[in-house]
Amino acid sequence: MSDPVDVPIEDDVIRLGQFLKLANLIDSGSEAKQVIAEGLVRVNDEVELRRGRQLCAGDIITLAGHKVRVANG
Repeated sequence: MSDPVDVPIEDDVIRLGQFLKLANLIDSGSEAKQVIAEGLVRVNDEVELRRGRQLCAGDIITLAGHKVRVANG
């Protein structure tokens, strides 16, 4: 897998569901709920089942072979 792509956020933290949409990994909040519930999303190499998980700069999210990193905006 290649190096993660940096996706800047405006605040200090962002919720996982919001970040997946911001990073264009999903199209909707309902899709976020589904892929997270199915255990398809990893945060820092661990499966994450909480859509409301708080992410901060440096966290790496993986979904369907895509790897993105939360970056300061």
